[in-house]
Amino acid sequence: MISFAWPWLLVALPLPLLVYFLPAKKKVQSAALRIPTLIDGIDGNATVSNSSKLPTVLLSLVWLLVVLAASRPQWLGDAVDIPTEGREMMIAVDLSGSMQVEDMNINGRTINRLQMLKVLLGDFIERRNGDRLGLILFADDAYMQTPMTYDRQTVKQMLDETVLGLVGKKTAIGDAMALAVKRFEAKEESNRVLLLLTDGQNTAGKITPEQALELAVAKNITIYTIGIGADVMEQRSLFGTRRVNPSSELDEQTLSKIAQQTGGKYFRARDSQSMAQIYQLLDELEPVEQEQQQMRPLTALFYWPLGLALFLALLHLLWLNKPLISSSSSHNTMKQGG
Repeated sequence: MISFAWPWLLVALPLPLLVYFLPAKKKVQSAALRIPTLIDGIDGNATVSNSSKLPTVLLSLVWLLVVLAASRPQWLGDAVDIPTEGREMMIAVDLSGSMQVEDMNINGRTINRLQMLKVLLGDFIERRNGDRLGLILFADDAYMQTPMTYDRQTVKQMLDETVLGLVGKKTAIGDAMALAVKRFEAKEESNRVLLLLTDGQNTAGKITPEQALELAVAKNITIYTIGIGADVMEQRSLFGTRRVNPSSELDEQTLSKIAQQTGGKYFRARDSQSMAQIYQLLDELEPVEQEQQQMRPLTALFYWPLGLALFLALLHLLWLNKPLISSSSSHNTMKQGG
């Protein structure tokens, strides 16, 4: 709907009527207006009386539109929900070479660990309405793929576009944790959460997980760690099929220590079903804020009446100059006839 920022200015609308109907003490005869010689052939003594009829309706419309523009009309849009409190959640995803191991199954199809993450983690991201999310990718190094944002679709898209080998084949867990700590904003009212997903142990980076853990504890950051990988996998070779443990390099002890000392929790994802259950549990541990405030966007409309008022004022000026133009044309015709 339409509202006015300064509605009290509308009381000025009848002001011209008040001036018009005020009793005049003395009628002053309007003097003739002397026209300067601006165009060759026009007599400098030519006069135009201001007693001619004025376009009253035109001037009234101009006044009406100017007052409406001054009262600042604005369009009040539909209500939009905004979160009452902020939560910052950074998601760190392992892109090391071991993430290509195909030991996960979704809908009867065997896929690798990263493909499983894209499906299930993508659903988790879409449910985090109201949270500011960020995405970190790490392997040989850690880098920020998506800064903190409320745009969940962008975070999900950046996750879908990740490819293995993008940042190397090793695992820099400490660097990923340190980068997350650095990127969190210093907001006292914000719940700062790091979700760390990996399938190995720290084998690269400039900062060890222990050093990064000290930083996280000092900054009061809660870390939830998820170890990815099946316990048993059948591997085919020339000598037949044998069972192996594809998660033998997973450092569960370090991941548990990180989660425990930061007030988080360590989860073990052995298949896609357990991973889906972990995300549901995370929704319970870090629930999305339900109580929300609403805002209604405002769109300024003052330029519409103001622009129309300027157009009508231009028409009025052209009407005032009409007698002068007619007089000039007549004078030129007489001169040519003489």
